[in-house]
Amino acid sequence: MTTACVRKILPNVKDFKTFWKKQGPFRYALTSNEYPPVLLDLEEWIFGQDKQAVLKELMQFSRMKMSFVSAPFNPDNKSILRPDDLCAWKIVHFPEAWNAMVCEGFLPEGQLTRAVVDECIALGLNQDKSGIEQAFFSLLERQLDCMGYVWLPPRGNAKSAFIHEYLDEWRQDEEEAGLL
Repeated sequence: MTTACVRKILPNVKDFKTFWKKQGPFRYALTSNEYPPVLLDLEEWIFGQDKQAVLKELMQFSRMKMSFVSAPFNPDNKSILRPDDLCAWKIVHFPEAWNAMVCEGFLPEGQLTRAVVDECIALGLNQDKSGIEQAFFSLLERQLDCMGYVWLPPRGNAKSAFIHEYLDEWRQDEEEAGLL
């Protein structure tokens, strides 16, 4: 399975449908639900077949040379005052734009929280770099809506993103605005 993602500016439903027919279908689709968008251009979408690849593309993971590393402290050392919800992992070169975001999985500067460790345990993963990374992206996926993104994964047994309801609402918005 390819992990390449496609970023595309699609300002209206017609452009989206044309793109979807020519380039798609894709398993995952992501865009912003906020103005101004964070880590995306206006009307920009990210499409891909791999969930983690789409989320990494949103974060600009490769471009910013991000990686998961051990945090520079031992959370078991209670002689240093720090929030209880921190865990011993962080993401270096974390997106500065997300420092003001609210997400259960991270704090500013990419410091990961106990929620990531809890997710790791719930998924039955080792608490090593690979397990923490998988747990982080699993948790992030569930938090995208709260962070101002539209995340369209497949539903049920579908092989592509469930875009129908979103496109119907988008078309209605365009009709109401007199754009169609």
